[in-house]
Order: sequence, then C-alpha cells, then structure tokens
Amino acid sequence: MTSDRARSGAQPLPQSLPWRKRICRLLGQEPKDRAELIEILKDAERMGLLDRDGLGMIEGVMQVADLRVGDIMIPRAEMVAVRRDDPLERILEIAVDSAHSRFPVTGEDKGEVIGILLAKDLLAHCSETRRQGAFNIRDHLRSAVFVPESKRLNVLLKEFRSSRNHMAIVVDEYGSAAGLVTIEDVLEQIVGDIEDEHDHDEGAFIFKRGKGEYTVKARTSVEDFNDYFGSGLDTEDFDTVGGVVINAFGRLPTRGERTELQGFRFTVLRADSRRVHLLTVKPLAAESAALATK
Repeated sequence: MTSDRARSGAQPLPQSLPWRKRICRLLGQEPKDRAELIEILKDAERMGLLDRDGLGMIEGVMQVADLRVGDIMIPRAEMVAVRRDDPLERILEIAVDSAHSRFPVTGEDKGEVIGILLAKDLLAHCSETRRQGAFNIRDHLRSAVFVPESKRLNVLLKEFRSSRNHMAIVVDEYGSAAGLVTIEDVLEQIVGDIEDEHDHDEGAFIFKRGKGEYTVKARTSVEDFNDYFGSGLDTEDFDTVGGVVINAFGRLPTRGERTELQGFRFTVLRADSRRVHLLTVKPLAAESAALATK
C-alpha cells in the first residue's frame, strides 16, 4: 500500500534516524533544548503521533539519563536481607513473608554484603525430610554486583541487560553497602509502578498489615480513606490520599519520609521522581494506646 507521504512526493524518513529527529522532522521543528523537545513531543501527542502512555515513557527515558542510583535505591535500613549464620528455618521465614526472589546475604554487619541468595535455590530444602539434612548457605551464594551511588541509571540499565543481573548492591565511598537497586526499580522510572503477583490484590487499595498499621495505595480516593478510617481528610481540594500527603510535605516526598496529619502518620513506602505510589499509615491513637499498655 502506498503511503500518503509517498503519494505526496515527499521522501520517506530514513529508518536509521533517531526517533526524536524523525518526530521533529514530521512536525517541521528542531528543538534547541530539552524543554523545547518535550513541547514538540506534547504537540506530537496532541496530533495523535504519540499516545499518552508513549509520551510518558519517552519522558521517563529522558529522565533516567539524569537520575543516579542513589536517587532511587532502597536504603540499607529497608533492605530485606538474610544473615550468613541464619538457620534455614529463619531464611525460609524471611523468604515467605517478603515474597522476594533475591536476598542480599550479609555478615555480622548489614553493610557487609557477601553475596546474593535466590529464593528458588531454597525450594529443594522446603520439605521436612530435606530440612533435616545439612544446609550451608555458602553452597548457594551467587556473586553480588556492586555499584556506586553516583552511577547513572541509564548506564546501570545497560549493564543489567548485558550481564542479565536483576539486583545490584549500592556502596558508599567507604565500600559499605548503602542500599540496593533492582532492574524493576529502574524500569519503574520509565513505565511507572510495576505490580506483580506478589503485590497487593489489584482491586484493593487499603490493606491491614498488623495491629495499628496499614498499607494504602496513594491513588486511594480521599472519600474511601475517610470511610474506612472514619477520618476527615480534605475531600474538596484533593481527590486522592497521595495528593493530601504531597500537599502536607509541600513537595514530592521520597521513599522513607514521613509526616503526621490529622491523627495519622504517613510514611512513603514507594515513590519515584514523578509520583508517590504506596504509603504506610499508622493511626496515632492506636499507637498511643499500644504504648500505654506496655
């Protein structure tokens, strides 16, 4: 089939051209800087050359080139790790509770990572008969990949692809583990939050994790939050709980930051450079009651 472009006599755009130049030529514009390029891409979206999701991913790709590992890593204090001397029962308990597929293995100190343990390597030891046999975690250790906090995300993503690794340990200037980063963390900067089969039920937004502690998706409507907790968060100016929390900070918060608002402590559990995804919520009244009984 002859294209409109060929029928009009215009020369087809070479397929070898970068996508940015191809779009700019189609629109007859050449950007002078990144801000102009983004405006051109938005024009392309308005003209139907890009859909909204495509535009968002292109912006994410451009942003990844500016971000460094330290901007998105899971801090050491929040790493789910196993210790070198943990018994098999303790390791299996951690694996089941977290539902993670990979675990840093540490020495006496959490800053000393000696390798990576894959959950699938524990399957052979799950039966009662196999548990009675000797288990040596050193027989299952995989080599850990170490990267500095200053490494750019686009470079790390290339290394993940070429080495087929899915996790890297982030080290500080002294060589101690400062946190970890996974390929999923990097991809989420491009495509947004990725939920797998071990994440929360798709249709649920509020989850009770334990006595006096809840996990709440940031896109939960304020009305649903108020109905669940009997609270009075602002429903006139904000549609979602994430909007209320961001307003309380006065900026986009990062993972681990917390704020107290109308009788609740909100802690950012998952966030990227564009939005908040998941929150831990603790009613302060329940926390005070628990302290009073101690």
